[in-house]
Amino acid sequence: MASVMEDPTLERHFKGHKDAVTCADFNSKHKQLASGSADKTLMIWNLNPKARAFRFFGHKDVITGVQFSPAGDLVVSASQDKTVRLWTPSIKGESMVFKAHTATVRSVSFSHDGQRLVTASDDKSVKVWSVHRQRFVYSLNQHTNWVRCARFSPDGRLIASCGDDRTVRLWDTSTKQCINCFTDYGGSATFVDFNTSGTCIASSGADNTLKIWDIRTNKLLQHYQVHSAGINCFSFHPSGNYLISGSSDSTVKILDLLEGRLIYTLHGHKGPVLTVAFSRGGDFFASGGCDAQVLMWKTNFDSFDYREVLSRHSQRVTPDPPPHLTDIYPRGPHLHSAQSGAIEPQWLMDRKVKGPVEQISWTMDSNKTCYKHPQHHVSSYSQCKMKIPINASIMRCIQVVFVFLMIHTVVGPLFSSLPIDQSHGGRHPDHCPSCHRGGPCPLHSHYGKTPSTH
Repeated sequence: MASVMEDPTLERHFKGHKDAVTCADFNSKHKQLASGSADKTLMIWNLNPKARAFRFFGHKDVITGVQFSPAGDLVVSASQDKTVRLWTPSIKGESMVFKAHTATVRSVSFSHDGQRLVTASDDKSVKVWSVHRQRFVYSLNQHTNWVRCARFSPDGRLIASCGDDRTVRLWDTSTKQCINCFTDYGGSATFVDFNTSGTCIASSGADNTLKIWDIRTNKLLQHYQVHSAGINCFSFHPSGNYLISGSSDSTVKILDLLEGRLIYTLHGHKGPVLTVAFSRGGDFFASGGCDAQVLMWKTNFDSFDYREVLSRHSQRVTPDPPPHLTDIYPRGPHLHSAQSGAIEPQWLMDRKVKGPVEQISWTMDSNKTCYKHPQHHVSSYSQCKMKIPINASIMRCIQVVFVFLMIHTVVGPLFSSLPIDQSHGGRHPDHCPSCHRGGPCPLHSHYGKTPSTH
């Protein structure tokens, strides 16, 4: 497996909808991609280029949500016509209608065993349905405004929901009670989902933020502000290492959750991006938006093997534990800004010096944020105080000069104080023949003494 991250590539684009594409999902068993649109139709695209696509009619208003069943033999859709439809994805286009909501149905999702459905609606309720019995089962009613999205946990024991009341709620499916509520939002909560292990939930908001919470400790693990407009949808990679998000700023962003950073910004849509979705295997992802297009991308970057990197570091004296989303502790916001270019990997700049020096690396973006000290926002990089590495040979030179100056300062005055007269070639008065003839010595008159006094 490759150890160098590769860029995602655009594989195909699907044109057939006559209005904005609002939702999309991959079939886990067959090479199919479903999309719903504001044109009231459901399209099922075959990924085989030679196969034809199917267009299904039935909804009387905008389709807001779509998802394939885990087995891939059914597809469910939600609509602003207050109904949910369960389709057989075949040429016949047969469907069954589920009615219980009294307002627009915003989202619909299967449980991981394929036996239940959960829906969210503008009637402020979350409803659970039985697929086998084809009927409504129970309702969850503590939201105080429109409910935008609802999802089952991987084990089916919990439901996460979010809405315009600026809350994300966790529900116990056995007791049908709300067991937790996250309220740290500056606007409507637009989308929510569990990670693949079910230990964390992510939620996005109209305030341009995306947050990841550990539902076991109720702690905020990661907080991203990478978009310049509201986030409409996101999707976890099956490995749990990556997340893609679509926004009204017309971009798709790809986040590396292990490193906690933005790695790609994709510009492919002409207008807001309303939906994104990874395939079940993670090798592809799709995006749809107000330009009525569905774009399918090849992931590529998921070929980076973290196990290979960790194995190379296993011989260190104090190896770090294998990185995992659930091991990440709360941190401050990761501030990134929208960048230019079709596909933009984050620019990393490393400064390295040979010898026993400290290696410093930092990230540069247009916000002038110091990533060595993430809490600092500076107008120039010179304002951020950093330890600059010094080469060992330069340090030795500095030490030699310092020792020389010390010797000159301390020992020099001792030699200069000795009673030596340079006029006698450096001879002391005791060795001067004139001094021993008696009387004052004209050459050593500065002593003011006769030889007898020496």
